[in-house]
Amino acid sequence: MNNKSRIFLAGHKGLVGSAILRLLKKKNYKNIITKPHNKLDLLDQKKTFNFLKKNKINVVIIAAAKVGGIKANNNFKAEFIYNNLQIQNNLIHGSYLAGIKNLLFLGSSCIYPRNSKQPMKESYLLTSSLEKTNEPYSIAKIAGIKMCESYNYQYKTNYKCLMPTNTFGPNDNYDTQESHFIPALIKKIIIAKKLNKKSILLWGTGKCKREIIYVDDIAEATIFFLKRNTKDTFINIGSNYEMTISGYANLIKKIIYPKLKIKFDNNKSLDGVKRKLMDSSLARSYGWKPKHDLNNSIINLYKTLKAKNFNDFKKS
Repeated sequence: MNNKSRIFLAGHKGLVGSAILRLLKKKNYKNIITKPHNKLDLLDQKKTFNFLKKNKINVVIIAAAKVGGIKANNNFKAEFIYNNLQIQNNLIHGSYLAGIKNLLFLGSSCIYPRNSKQPMKESYLLTSSLEKTNEPYSIAKIAGIKMCESYNYQYKTNYKCLMPTNTFGPNDNYDTQESHFIPALIKKIIIAKKLNKKSILLWGTGKCKREIIYVDDIAEATIFFLKRNTKDTFINIGSNYEMTISGYANLIKKIIYPKLKIKFDNNKSLDGVKRKLMDSSLARSYGWKPKHDLNNSIINLYKTLKAKNFNDFKKS
């Protein structure tokens, strides 16, 4: 990939996609192609295939997906498996049919078994059962990895898969039903501050451990690996920054509303996997590493949210 490559970025309005778009523009990539949903429905196979063929694209980046937290994954299992399989199938197979040799598929740490050894290495994929609350989403992402591996093997394509850990940053989803845990915590604490609440109640026990990474580091990894030859099809992208959910809640509270008391409902069924820490040594062996300080990233993210209209934020 070079600055003249015709790059189709699928999912450019999402958390990760928008970060990739910002970085591509910053690095002076000239031929970035994006399409909003109303102009190209990636669930429509015929339209997706035709689009990829007609636009003479050199590189496809798949940041488009249906994503969400535990509650959304648990409530909309059918949508999570169908939408994600359909989007990635259309883009991966459509790229092959269009003669596009370079593609990068973005997945998730959810691909690993519920009781995986920690930190999670790429070799742990499919070694035991998945977490039930997000199993349909995980299966779709695993299928994407295996599809890329299979096309590389059979058709000699150069399709790569990056598996980021829990990601946060600008343009995140703050919808109450669909957000991940970092934006959910930020939103709840901002609202508590605006309403002058003394305490808030959070789901689960707060004891589960999670690794997080700033979205701009995912964008950097995307461009980094598109420009390099690798013998590995899929690679973990993590920060090695890990705390309990309770720890994150208290960290965010100190930044936004120090006097707030954090309580948990102790419902273990809402905890999900007990620990999710990525082994990112493979990515580092290629020369990539995260650059952003996560404490400062959370502070800067809060600053950007302070100006957000409270009534709109409360409704979402």
